[in-house]
Amino acid sequence: MDFPQYQPAKADYLPLTDDELSDLDDFLSELDNDAAMNIEALDGYLSAQLLSPLPLADKPGAEWMSPVWGGGDPFVSGKQRKRIALLLLRHVHSLAVQWTSKQDAWEPIFSVAEEEEQQLVDAEDWCTGFMIGVDQDGEAWTPLFEHVKTAAALAPIALLGGDESQLSAEDQEKLTDLHWRDALSREVPEGVLTLWTLRQQAD
Repeated sequence: MDFPQYQPAKADYLPLTDDELSDLDDFLSELDNDAAMNIEALDGYLSAQLLSPLPLADKPGAEWMSPVWGGGDPFVSGKQRKRIALLLLRHVHSLAVQWTSKQDAWEPIFSVAEEEEQQLVDAEDWCTGFMIGVDQDGEAWTPLFEHVKTAAALAPIALLGGDESQLSAEDQEKLTDLHWRDALSREVPEGVLTLWTLRQQAD
């Protein structure tokens, strides 16, 4: 299947509406594929694609889009396939524009739970999607996990979305605390913007 490549120079800034995000979420949730992402993981995954040392514009569309729905051909028509591809392209470009010049407009898609009138944020699914993107370009990402600045920015994402079996017993225990997860999740957006700034400076 052919999918369009990301061409930021030709893309318009058209953030997805709530209805379009809902349509995308419905499409993913209705797939009979355990490997398909939910909307939170998708948001994190696309973020990793933009932040990867390997430019997204250089990757074939099918290479980075198909993991979103778990591979294969889940589309009922060419029209549906085109619509989903265009929604992904618009969303990823919106992220790039917001990180660059409209940071007040950016809001990552995290889970939020109510507890005694307090909102607890949980970015686990978002971070899991992000780490799927990292694993795709694993070799290229390795230096970022080793450099002091980028490693610090990536640390909350790796804790929430990485392989839990690789964590220390102390960190595994902390992850059971919803308030600790909330505090960790709230560190993620600042880390993303730090990574984006450093990514732009490297270009």
